[in-house]
Amino acid sequence: MFVPKSIVSESTFQLTESPLFIPPVTPQLCVIKPDLIQTSKNMASISSYLTFSGNCLEAMTFYKECLGGELVLQTVGESPLAAFMPSHMKHYVLNSTLTNDTLVLMGSDMVPETGLSHGNSISMMLRCNSEEQARTYYSRLATDGVPTHPLEDTFWGAVFGDLTDKFGNHWLLYFEKKSNA
Repeated sequence: MFVPKSIVSESTFQLTESPLFIPPVTPQLCVIKPDLIQTSKNMASISSYLTFSGNCLEAMTFYKECLGGELVLQTVGESPLAAFMPSHMKHYVLNSTLTNDTLVLMGSDMVPETGLSHGNSISMMLRCNSEEQARTYYSRLATDGVPTHPLEDTFWGAVFGDLTDKFGNHWLLYFEKKSNA
């Protein structure tokens, strides 16, 4: 498991020897670790999976600093795929998973053959546990990014705001205030 000492102490990461699943060698690779995703036995779940072009480690480390939690990752060079990949890709992140309570954010540097293009059709929706948490996350994620709408009270009784982070990913932050009625 690749854990750069200069970024974070080893005790911060859960080190594992191998992923639970390695797909066939294809341009679009991912490693799913179901034990990291907490779900009800009767409920399907959706997790966000972000694709980067060589800066997944930097991005996921940034998200860990912003959101807290546990980051687990594996590079191409640490995987059985290393023998089949060009040497310049050995440091690329094959799979990473950031978990924090109910948050699951996954990422990879494995760009599909069609290339990587950022669009505006997908956003990360962060449902926060408190207004303070929403403001903290918003402030951290907005660092070197573009705040679109500041966090503010809405007509439907929530605090809501959105931004595009420094990696070009769009975030919606939301906290539902309790009604006093």
